[in-house]
Amino acid sequence: MAKLIPASERLVRARKLIQKARDYPAPTTGLGKSDLSYVANVKDLLRQAKDMIKFISMTPTASAETKAEVKKIYEEIEQAEKEILS
Repeated sequence: MAKLIPASERLVRARKLIQKARDYPAPTTGLGKSDLSYVANVKDLLRQAKDMIKFISMTPTASAETKAEVKKIYEEIEQAEKEILS
C-alpha cells in the first residue's frame, strides 16, 4: 500500500521539482532550448510538481493557508514554464 505524504511535505517536494526544472541543463548544441527532449523533460518535472499538489486544496482538512500556498505554487509552476521555455 502506498505511503501517505502529508500536505506540508507535498508542498516542499513540489518546490524542489520546480527548482529541479529550473536547474535542468539546456543543451548547448543543436536546437538548444527548442530541443524536444529538453522541453519534454522540463515539462515532465513541472507536471510532477502539479501532480504532487493537485488534490491538496480539495481535502476537507486543508486550511486556508495551505490552499493559498497551493495557489502560489501553481503560479510558480506557470511562471517557471514561461521563463525556462521562452
